[in-house]
Amino acid sequence: MSHRAANCIWFDKEAEEAARFYTATFPDSEMGKVHRAPADFPSGKEGDVLIVEFTVCGIPCVGLNGGPIFQPDEAFSIQVYTDTQEETDRLWNAVVDNGGKESACGWCKDKWGISWQITPRILIDMYDNPDKEAQKRGFAAMLEMQKIDIAAIEAALAGD
Repeated sequence: MSHRAANCIWFDKEAEEAARFYTATFPDSEMGKVHRAPADFPSGKEGDVLIVEFTVCGIPCVGLNGGPIFQPDEAFSIQVYTDTQEETDRLWNAVVDNGGKESACGWCKDKWGISWQITPRILIDMYDNPDKEAQKRGFAAMLEMQKIDIAAIEAALAGD
């Protein structure tokens, strides 16, 4: 790995499966090396997959099969920016339909417990809108959503 830093994501034993799903689903993503344990370790045996290098949306990551001692939570999430409803729907549905769960305001969780924010860029642009009332309307609309509906956000910003 030639990167100077990477996000390390803890898994029980599913790092390779998760990395393959992420790299097949998200743009600008690719699998890297799969490293096997050189000896037995607390949650596995010599030869088990220990570390998986991958890139998701251009972000270098390392999946670590560290066992069940730590569980992921919403304190860490991967935010993916989208430009269209089609892209938003495709990514959201891929995560949720593959054993994941819906949450609020564009958040969902994959079957491994990793949180994702599928975020249309209009939400980020909303905070730069000089019309503070439009910001409030857009924000209020977002708070009512699970998967983000771009047309509904646009309508709220416009005051429709």
